[in-house]
Amino acid sequence: MFYFILLLFPYSQSTQQIQNATADYREILSNPMLTPLHGTLEVVMKQEVSLSCHLDSGSPPVRYTLFKNRQKLSALNRTDLTPVLFNLTINSASDVGEYKCKAQNEISNSEKYSRSLNFTLKEPVSKPVLSSPNSQAKKGQNVTLSCLSENGSLPITYTFFKDRQSIQPPVKMQNREAAVISVLIKSSNDFGMYKCKAENCFHNKTKYSNGFNFTLAEERSNSQPLIICLGLTLLLLAIGFALAIPFFIIPLYKAKPIQPEACVNLSVIRRDEQENRACATIYSEVLVGEGAQAGPLHSPE
Repeated sequence: MFYFILLLFPYSQSTQQIQNATADYREILSNPMLTPLHGTLEVVMKQEVSLSCHLDSGSPPVRYTLFKNRQKLSALNRTDLTPVLFNLTINSASDVGEYKCKAQNEISNSEKYSRSLNFTLKEPVSKPVLSSPNSQAKKGQNVTLSCLSENGSLPITYTFFKDRQSIQPPVKMQNREAAVISVLIKSSNDFGMYKCKAENCFHNKTKYSNGFNFTLAEERSNSQPLIICLGLTLLLLAIGFALAIPFFIIPLYKAKPIQPEACVNLSVIRRDEQENRACATIYSEVLVGEGAQAGPLHSPE
């Protein structure tokens, strides 16, 4: 009996060691790996995405939990080490946050987290807007044109056209800023219709802006300011003269003294046909003025 107990004691120690080793083995979990099933992190709106979470080592059963921005989204259990799939739909820009996966051994209650995963939202460009600080231009003037698409994945390439012909090399913008070019108005042919095109990685969804036209600014002649100045001067003189009539001219005319009537002595020689001789008639103090009459003083014979 004693020998039987001695034989059972080593066996019980070996069994305990095996159980402890098995328990230790179940506690070992590797960090899970979170990967997109379609192989890329670039997504578009309304796209369905599948994320795979799996362990390289560990002891099942395992519980997998998916998080987005530290908020729990879904959880799945596995009785083996086959990967789990979490299905998502990208409905808005907020759906491209930080994703993580947690693996947890339900027996030992140990847990491990995967590395974070971030999607990049890809969207086509919106219709660009073509504008200029000046709507009018004249020959010899440099004007600027700017083109901006407010939505769409970067980078965005802008191309400028006049009458459907490219006028400058394409401009690639890495930031959400307008592409700006300068155009020299050399002749009336440069007053055609301008447009711009916006394009990104969605080559089949290129967008064009509305047309933009410059109008010819009226050129003022050098003599026009002189004519305006002369006209204003004449107008001021006329106003001044009109104001001077009641205050200066009329009072001056009323205050002018009446000149005295002038008297002169006249002598008129007449011939007497009856006696055939000349007679002199002398007029004295002839009044020179309206309504004045003169009469002879005497007539010597």
